[in-house]
Amino acid sequence: MKQEEIKIHTEYIKLDSLLKFAGAVETGGIGKEIIAEGRIKVNGEVCLMRGKKLRKGDRVQIDEIGTELVII
Repeated sequence: MKQEEIKIHTEYIKLDSLLKFAGAVETGGIGKEIIAEGRIKVNGEVCLMRGKKLRKGDRVQIDEIGTELVII
């Protein structure tokens, strides 16, 4: 699995915003859809909350494209 480090300059970033910011999805609508379908894991567990607040050290896995986003 490919690992990408995503640097944020705020306290947190919401899951759907992270997917778009990292370029994993083209639009927020696509991000919302794949989150609702249970295709995203946060720290190893399926996450269905598109507004989930992610902070430094959190890991987001997108298995279907073989990518893990690490927030630094």
